[in-house]
Amino acid sequence: MQVFHNLNEVPGDFGPTLLSVGNFDGVHRAHRAVLEDILTRAPQQGAKAVAVTFEPHPIRILRPDAGLKLLTPLAEKLRLLESTGLDAVLLLPFTRDLSLMTPHQFAHDILKKKLHAREVHEGYNFHFGHKAAGNVEMLTEFGREMGFEVKVYSEMKLRGEPVSSSHIRKLIAAGRISRARHLLNRPFSILSTPGRGRGYGSKYTVPTINLSRYEELVPQDGVYITRTRVGAECFDSVTNVGNRPTFGTDSFAIETHLLNFHPIELGPDTEVEIHFLERLRDEIKFPSVDALKIQIGRDVKKSNRYFHLLNLPK
Repeated sequence: MQVFHNLNEVPGDFGPTLLSVGNFDGVHRAHRAVLEDILTRAPQQGAKAVAVTFEPHPIRILRPDAGLKLLTPLAEKLRLLESTGLDAVLLLPFTRDLSLMTPHQFAHDILKKKLHAREVHEGYNFHFGHKAAGNVEMLTEFGREMGFEVKVYSEMKLRGEPVSSSHIRKLIAAGRISRARHLLNRPFSILSTPGRGRGYGSKYTVPTINLSRYEELVPQDGVYITRTRVGAECFDSVTNVGNRPTFGTDSFAIETHLLNFHPIELGPDTEVEIHFLERLRDEIKFPSVDALKIQIGRDVKKSNRYFHLLNLPK
């Protein structure tokens, strides 16, 4: 998949294209439904399948006080978009100049002139241009004027819940990992590295890893059944997200306990990716460290049973 980091990187003869413009945070089921349609239709027209997205997320520029936490940081979003089979992604820097483009300028200069769009596929609530003044009705009119078709997708719902990035963020922030997984069509995950300054050597012999500071969305404080990738290896795991109140002073940490552990190579830059599968319980302040250890034993037992049932032959 080609990645263009600005308009100047797009070759003058690039296209024709079938494309969708959006933030694609999470690359969830609804995003994938649109992209799969593009991927099916593009070869039939001798066109390239393209996603157009923004960096940073526009809300971070337009409403910086909103404190937006992303489902997928940029590198993960690009990896997920690549997994769909797209030919290219145009990553538009969300600058003041871009935010001031009128809807007509955006459609003409980017969609028609630069990307030679034949079809533009968007959700029913798509807005674009200065002050989000453009909508799908306006885009359809521009398409008639500029020679591209517009396909509009209605809202996707699963079991009555909207498949949208904002709704999935709310579910994860509330600890509703199973529902979020259904809407994403994969487990929610975070990718980081081991916390620095903890004495990690080349050979690591303790089954608990603390993650370094992670700035994007994390689940509500609590204990979760997880799968953890450490470098190239995957482990069943139990992960605590929270402030570890039993130890007295609040110190937020994401701490994952590897269940089927064996000594591993682990350095400060080793990738640690945690996939959240089920929520076990709230984080609790225990009367003693011994009481905490007993509860951890219960958590491990429940998690082992979960993984055992998951792997039962059908």
